[in-house]
Amino acid sequence: MSQGIAILGAGIFAKEAHLPALSALGDAAPTLKAVYSRSEKSAHDLADTAKVALNLTAAPSIYHDGDASSNLDVLLARSDITAVIVVLPITLQPSIITKALAAGKHVLSEKPVAPDVKEGLDLIKTYNQLYKPKGLIWRVAENFEAEPGYRAAGEVIRAGKIGSVIFFKTVVVNYIDKESKWYKTPWRTVPDYQGGFLLDGGVHTLAALRVMLPHPLTHLSGFASLNKDYLKPHDTIHAIVKAGDHFHGTAELTWAFPTQTRPVADGFVVTGTDGWLSVNQVSKPGAKSPILRILVKSVHKPEGKPEEEKEEIIEVPSKGVIAELSSFFDKIAGKDDGLGLGDPLAALEDVAFIQAALNSNGQLVDLVKLVHG
Repeated sequence: MSQGIAILGAGIFAKEAHLPALSALGDAAPTLKAVYSRSEKSAHDLADTAKVALNLTAAPSIYHDGDASSNLDVLLARSDITAVIVVLPITLQPSIITKALAAGKHVLSEKPVAPDVKEGLDLIKTYNQLYKPKGLIWRVAENFEAEPGYRAAGEVIRAGKIGSVIFFKTVVVNYIDKESKWYKTPWRTVPDYQGGFLLDGGVHTLAALRVMLPHPLTHLSGFASLNKDYLKPHDTIHAIVKAGDHFHGTAELTWAFPTQTRPVADGFVVTGTDGWLSVNQVSKPGAKSPILRILVKSVHKPEGKPEEEKEEIIEVPSKGVIAELSSFFDKIAGKDDGLGLGDPLAALEDVAFIQAALNSNGQLVDLVKLVHG
């Protein structure tokens, strides 16, 4: 692709996830021609890191808010930049997405799609009315949605290998202390959005469920709490959920675990009429990335013989960011992989779950009505 891209935002995920993914894609990715950050120093740091990571002959051009001659507006005016990857704090993203679209750029914006459902709906409406008709592409970068492992688990379930889904559970356990590189990010230390880490990280879990479960979640009743004061406003959610009349399940998400050691129960379990499936992230010696391990246990009843249990293990390397970037670039080039990745409305459903769980206080919330009215 002759046209270039820019990364807007110079934080941890831009450096540790997007740059390695662009490197892995090689010539299948457009050239990174520019980077932007609110501060000149962080923009320089990202550009220097990108030059090495992507083996560039020259570092990408640097843009920041400290100089009107090299600010974001100047970057977006460049005709040689076709698309931008937005990796900025949650509350900044909607305005930057709109600004980039107004400048005629395709946009891949990091999850969550917006800080809350209302702002997300407004943003989606603006895109659908003003920019989608012009052929501009806007996708939400939700790497769990794109993870081949979670998509493979969904295929196993849809193939009927565990029968019809009857219930599920997901347990997400995280330990965050004040020394964590994620906590030290200023916009996370004093979050100005609902849920704190629950919104920022919790939407991943909902995206994984979204691609694995055969029916969308429709109702929720839950409780939220704060267990470590520095993780305000909330750090833990427990919810009971159902997918219409099809099945129900539970979701437990916390960033306030007391120890770094996680219990074995951490992960996903989907139970069907003829078996069950679990998905857990594991590390293997020598592996370049974590592995998503899918364990499938199914019951078979041979005629005239005792019931027997069969086991299947599927291991898939984690490469969600690579997959979402590749799909985005293909879409810009006019190729559609048919996976439906990055749909802003689907990403908003993930936000709606977190918002509902934060505010339910035991009352039943209609998730469909929350998003679709």
